Amino acid sequence: MAFSDQLLEAGSDVWAAQKEHPFVHELAAGTLDEDAFQHWVKQDYRYLLDYARVFSIAGTKARDEATMTHLLGVAHEVLDHEMDLHREFAADYGISRADLEAVEKAPTCHAYTNFLVRTAYEGSIAEIAAALYPCMQGYLDVAEHMATLAEEEHRYTPFIELYTGEDFREATAWCREFVDDCGERYPGEHDAMREAFLTSAKLEYRFWEMAYTREGWEL
Repeated sequence: MAFSDQLLEAGSDVWAAQKEHPFVHELAAGTLDEDAFQHWVKQDYRYLLDYARVFSIAGTKARDEATMTHLLGVAHEVLDHEMDLHREFAADYGISRADLEAVEKAPTCHAYTNFLVRTAYEGSIAEIAAALYPCMQGYLDVAEHMATLAEEEHRYTPFIELYTGEDFREATAWCREFVDDCGERYPGEHDAMREAFLTSAKLEYRFWEMAYTREGWEL
């Protein structure tokens, strides 16, 4: 069994919980409260800035040219393309770029991005690969699940199409290969990779919950 599949098996309960989350079911049905979706858009925008940073740091740790090139390319793609998509999502709901840039990270977003950035700075390339994997594979799997639940087109259909599209499938396939390659090269790091993967996976679940409850810093 490929190491990426071993990680998915270890996180199967988290995957199941994500697919059953009300944010996921209501988005698929088109009934998700607009405020919850806007909260996700705003927080994911903040998340993506650090996500790009993590790929950049990972690129400096890569030991071969091809991996370095790809990792740095992903960082550029996130900043040059995916951020634009989020700004388009936001604009549809009357949220300006200035509004997005002024957003304060919610506690879960803060915890998740801090974990990723700390792993990037302090961890090995193998740990970074494992920490990044739940975001890629998780969004593909959850979006595919949403597609099976959706009965008709609605205002959230573009979200589902984005994360089931060919570009995202290709990006996820590369990330899976990256994890498998690290698993083969660094067998002594399997435990650390598994821990990083499961931490990110749990935070992915919490991200849905954060958006659904409009989590903030209320006292």
